[in-house]
Amino acid sequence: MDFISLENTLSPDLKSRWEALLDYFRKLESVVVAFSGGVDSGLLCAAAYRVLSERMLAVTVRSPVEALDDVESARGLAEQVGFPLRILEYDDLSNPEFVSNPSDRCYVCKLARFRQLGQLAAAEGFAALVEGSNADDLLDYRPGLKAVAETGTVSPLQELGFNKNEIRTLARAFGLSVWDRPSAPCLATRFPYGSPITHEGLRQVAQGERHLHERGFQVVRVRHHGAMARLEVAPGEIERLVAMREEVTAYFKSMGFTYVSVDLNGYRLGSLNEVLK
Repeated sequence: MDFISLENTLSPDLKSRWEALLDYFRKLESVVVAFSGGVDSGLLCAAAYRVLSERMLAVTVRSPVEALDDVESARGLAEQVGFPLRILEYDDLSNPEFVSNPSDRCYVCKLARFRQLGQLAAAEGFAALVEGSNADDLLDYRPGLKAVAETGTVSPLQELGFNKNEIRTLARAFGLSVWDRPSAPCLATRFPYGSPITHEGLRQVAQGERHLHERGFQVVRVRHHGAMARLEVAPGEIERLVAMREEVTAYFKSMGFTYVSVDLNGYRLGSLNEVLK
């Protein structure tokens, strides 16, 4: 990718923000980037590669709790930009504490993953492990941030104050393939706290969300309440989803759900955190 030519097309404000990110990586000297396949860590990969070239390595974890197309998205951006990518196989469900789904499940998950990635970085001589939290993540319940601090992982976008809109704007300016990819936290976030996370449940969630995406719904969450699937789409698309109720209900029942409901509040960030004080 010809970053130099593209950088010359940025507005002064965007160019200043981009340069701040590049300077951050210059100081790190070499990095492993935890790359989810999304836009936040995707922009980090592009910036790290722009500055460090082969002194950066992107690592994408393939696990049953990740969306089906995360690895495909990660590979697509790696091919577009040219940075090195490694796929790391990991089964979060091998951890009984994670399976029990406590309210700090995200902390349990990220602590195990960042420890493993940190060991990889140290063994291969990389100076730092980088992850993609941004400034907006501080506005929601994010227990995983504690694991970031405990493992010494760094969060450039958050430290530099990048919000989601700035990240997408920069990614779009560079034509990154992930620039408009919807936010997609791991599939475990679809299960109410205390409800065990199972391979079968994850399969139902993944297939259900793909089914709705294929029918034109961009923002989708299938919340897994045992025998019931609670569907969240953008508020403006609820009426269209309800109009498809017969076909949608039949599909979800074919996957093993007994009941299928539509959340009339629509999708909103962290809806399963509403039970927390």
